Amino acid sequence: MPTTKKHPVINYTSRDFNSIKNDLVEYAKRYYPSTFKDFNEASFGALMLDMVAHVGDILSFYVDFQANESFLTNAIQYENVIKLARQMGYKYDVSAASSGLVTFFIVCPANANGVGPDTKYLPALLRGTQVRSTGGPTFILVDDVSFSDPENEIVVASTDTNNTPTNYAIKAIGRVSSGTITQEEVSVGGFERFKNIELNTKNITEMISVFDSQGHEYYEVENLSQNVIYSSVRNTRSDKHRVQSIMVPVIVPRRFVAEKIADTTFLQFGYGSDSELKTNSIADPTDVVMNLLGRDYVTDKGFDPKKLTSTDKFGVGPSDTTLTIVTRTNNYTTVNAASNTITEIVSPLFSFTDRELLTASTVNTVIASLEAANEEPLTGDATLPTVEELKHRVKAHFAMQNRAVTTEDYKALIYSMPARFGKIKRCNIAQDPDSFKRNLNLYVISQAPNLSLIKTTDTAKENLKNWINRYKMVNDTIDILDARIANIGIEFKVVAMSSAGGSKHSVLRRCVAELAEKYFYRDFEIGEPLDISRMYQILNGTPGIMDTVDVKIISKSGGVYSSVPIDIESNTSADGRRLYIPEDHILELKYMDKDISGVVE
Repeated sequence: MPTTKKHPVINYTSRDFNSIKNDLVEYAKRYYPSTFKDFNEASFGALMLDMVAHVGDILSFYVDFQANESFLTNAIQYENVIKLARQMGYKYDVSAASSGLVTFFIVCPANANGVGPDTKYLPALLRGTQVRSTGGPTFILVDDVSFSDPENEIVVASTDTNNTPTNYAIKAIGRVSSGTITQEEVSVGGFERFKNIELNTKNITEMISVFDSQGHEYYEVENLSQNVIYSSVRNTRSDKHRVQSIMVPVIVPRRFVAEKIADTTFLQFGYGSDSELKTNSIADPTDVVMNLLGRDYVTDKGFDPKKLTSTDKFGVGPSDTTLTIVTRTNNYTTVNAASNTITEIVSPLFSFTDRELLTASTVNTVIASLEAANEEPLTGDATLPTVEELKHRVKAHFAMQNRAVTTEDYKALIYSMPARFGKIKRCNIAQDPDSFKRNLNLYVISQAPNLSLIKTTDTAKENLKNWINRYKMVNDTIDILDARIANIGIEFKVVAMSSAGGSKHSVLRRCVAELAEKYFYRDFEIGEPLDISRMYQILNGTPGIMDTVDVKIISKSGGVYSSVPIDIESNTSADGRRLYIPEDHILELKYMDKDISGVVE
């Protein structure tokens, strides 16, 4: 009878050096008892067993390591965490940058009668203007600054012998971001699908523009399947001082994705060619329907409306041309600026209305008078996130799902709208109690250059509507409304210690300063109540104060204040600790030096 060969039993759980060697020894003893008998540690056979066990141990280590690096939770290599983050849609940006507000000043000639500046010589300081801090980094103006804004602060700069004003100084505020403008040219050869270009410029913070030698512009998108962007068109309406641009959706067949690895940036294009643009980029909806119903069975009933404006080529890639790439770059060590250090004007960009009709020497004098200063320090995160920090950021980003569902989602979305489309200072979302369709009321308020609250303009609301529509739930209906500004004043009475240093006037000034710095240092949220007990606590903690006798809230309306009064008595809690505010109102202490007053006993 034929004999059946018995297959050896292999233990696949042995993964370290000792267990692998022991298995090899047992294997040799069992299956080769007459061939291999010398198991002395100094023998040649033992050397071969050690070598095989060593190779097995190393292979087991790398298999385990690669398996761990395939999952975000277990990965420890920085580059692997970044790659896994990209798979989850997280945009990793290694370049540090800082931003903040800078105050700009110009001197403008007075008008013919000396009352107010000559508005013809009030220019706009354009975005792209560069300023520099003392011995530090360069900053770029992010949005236009209009010196003709009626909300700007204006003071007399000089007078003649009759004390008639001859020049006025105008103060305006603009937002800047750290970085320098860098231009690079890249030659592109023949057409190549999914062209990937490595840029020589390092530490890129922002892709400003990409043009080919034929004048075609390529637009940066989140992913290559995105073919619609929101472009900005200069606003020429009456509210142009508040809202510089109008948001307009634009189809972009030429587009790219910027990928960053360490300090190097890569541009990834699609695989469409110029011939793709010879046909209409807007698909006929009836053709799409025919594709779905042209056969007697259906595999997928899902339909993406975006497909009406797209092709299957993920955009048009460049070929046989030269790309001119303008970027903003930052160095890790030069992103911050201390207060009052941004004073040097590097390259100002001005725009005058009907400049050819103005006197050239006067225009040059206005331009030469430009000064800048930052009242607050500008700081940015110049340190790279650790592996654990990066993992938490990726998980938080993935949970957002790029849509607005909760109230906090909507608020974060609204505050992220670029300032050139209209800056929203505060917002609040509440359910409309009179609606049967779960309608949402979105209350918004903006801020004037002098930092007082003002109504949001209609253009800004239109831009905000377009901005929200990209992310809101399909069954959400939103009405954008103006929040009502309620101006208040504070009157208090305190008792000073007999040992308090200085006069009662100095004690009073300390109390006013303490309230301003510790409670009214920021703007209120819409619907946020006023904590009266907190003001008692601040006053009692002021040096030299024995006790606070009373804190009284005064409603101020009419004249220079808002026309919206608020009933203090009916909105104050029973214990007198809080002043509750309706969900469509926002409190404002308009004049810090005048609206806080008190008595020291």
